[in-house]
Amino acid sequence: MELQSFSPIRGLEITASKHSSQKDFDFWIGRWRIHNRKLKTRLNNCKEWIEFEATNEACKILNGFGNFDQYRTEFDGVPFAGMTLRLFNPQTKLWSIYWADSNVVVLDVPQVGSFDGHLGKFYAKDVFEGKPILVVFQWDKTNPDVPTWSQAFSPDNGETWEWNWYMTFYRQT
Repeated sequence: MELQSFSPIRGLEITASKHSSQKDFDFWIGRWRIHNRKLKTRLNNCKEWIEFEATNEACKILNGFGNFDQYRTEFDGVPFAGMTLRLFNPQTKLWSIYWADSNVVVLDVPQVGSFDGHLGKFYAKDVFEGKPILVVFQWDKTNPDVPTWSQAFSPDNGETWEWNWYMTFYRQT
């Protein structure tokens, strides 16, 4: 699956991989401990990383055509909660990933994409600090008991990317 093209007029064009299926996120169902590593600030050449722990629990919904998870952590002793809703469209074979958290309490624009083998890429047009950006989420499920997720922003329509958040997941029994 590739980001096919971006133009300000046509927008973001995404094509699903040939093997995309509703089972792409089956590895994700269960309970997780998460090690987070994210840039302190984004899109300003920051080199300082913040590291913290979180937990997550995911379950299937809609007869396996979707899943839902709850993310929990604390920042300076204040509880923080997030949730992700993932929906698979059987016609387009694309996943849409929606995020909301306890700070903003609205669904973000969806990240759209698919897996090609063990690697999934999901894209969206968004706004960061008042400026338009492209966002990519990347999932690597090479080891389904220790998958990784990462995020990058592009302020220049995909010419350059700043990887600004990494999560390593550890399955809990």
